[in-house]
Amino acid sequence: MSLFVMKFGGSSVGTTERMQRVAQRIIDKKLQGHRVVVVVSAMGDTTDDLIDKSKELTDNPPAREMDMLLTTGEQISVALLAMTIHKLGHEAKSFTGWQAGIVTESVHGKARISEITPTRLNAALDAGNIAIVAGFQGMTEDGEITTLGRGGSDTTAVALAAAIQADVCEIYTDVDGIYSTDPRVVKNARKLDVISYDEMLELAHLGAAVLHPRAVEYAKHNNVHLVVRSSFNQNEGTLVREEAAMEQGVVVSGIAFDKNVARISIVGVADIPGVLAKIFGALADESIDVDIIVQSGISNGKADFSFTVSLADRARALGVIERVREEVPYDEATYEENLVKVSIVGAGMVSNPGVAAKMFDVISKTGVSIKMVSTSEIKCSCVIAAEPLNEVVRALHTAYGLDTADAAFVGGPQDRR
Repeated sequence: MSLFVMKFGGSSVGTTERMQRVAQRIIDKKLQGHRVVVVVSAMGDTTDDLIDKSKELTDNPPAREMDMLLTTGEQISVALLAMTIHKLGHEAKSFTGWQAGIVTESVHGKARISEITPTRLNAALDAGNIAIVAGFQGMTEDGEITTLGRGGSDTTAVALAAAIQADVCEIYTDVDGIYSTDPRVVKNARKLDVISYDEMLELAHLGAAVLHPRAVEYAKHNNVHLVVRSSFNQNEGTLVREEAAMEQGVVVSGIAFDKNVARISIVGVADIPGVLAKIFGALADESIDVDIIVQSGISNGKADFSFTVSLADRARALGVIERVREEVPYDEATYEENLVKVSIVGAGMVSNPGVAAKMFDVISKTGVSIKMVSTSEIKCSCVIAAEPLNEVVRALHTAYGLDTADAAFVGGPQDRR
């Protein structure tokens, strides 16, 4: 008897009809002789709707109260799914994140999991139940409810799989695996049979929404057998594992993009030791993630530099920069939005010169200026204007030989495109 963790995203349980389909799929797994733990996201657009309701009341809601609000979405999902399974004649028990023993650090909005004590889950499994856990949430040691950040249900699933030593962790979504890019943008994107943890981690960090970055980190650290597959068909998914054999002639495995980008520029900073440490240390103290950093030339003992943050963190980041101005004088701080970060990822890049140069050439031929660049051994990222994103992604996908003759599968049976 194997132990499976099955995670279903919001689109998979977005309607009662889809929830019934998911319930049957879970029951089928149990009838095959497996023990099953299920992790569920909020239904459809529930989280977005809750955020919109909060914005109708206040532009700056307390982070604690936002966590109190947003965790209700997953609690609705787990209860309804358990009811559905009961109606179909099988035993199921739902749990919030804290009832499942998920303890997090004391950070609201994007907490990290500190430990998991799955005592109640194991008891439910031993009693023959299907255990259903609300994703995206946990509780601090002093009893405060927290959330793990958008997409955090993936992290819940993989962390639980590690904690209960599951044989397989399956992430069910509206696509039937991991593709070379978003199949909604490139309909002939290439489905990957296998991808390495490192490549998947880069793609996730760079904007590929199919897996949450922390989930991949947990999987890599704990060697979790991770599979991404569709909740709408029985197709084989994509296996994420330690090493993946590179397909002959394929240097770039995937193309990711992130629309959640703001660029902040600080002009006229004194060129003295410790300046960057003070600014970025202050940002880190506020749990603001900084991505690409570029410093320009020095003139009259002063330097200019720019960096990217998420759109959601832009206002807070500017507030931090203003607070440190007395300690780190500068002339002005500006920001720019309507940007995207487009990236190529592939383990073969390290041994194939000219991969980045091709990317720059392809982007330039679409008439787009590159504002910032960041590279590593297996990725190259460019920040560009948002408007021509789809054209750029399609051009890059073709240039690196990733197009296929087959149309990608997205969504339910009526949603092929």
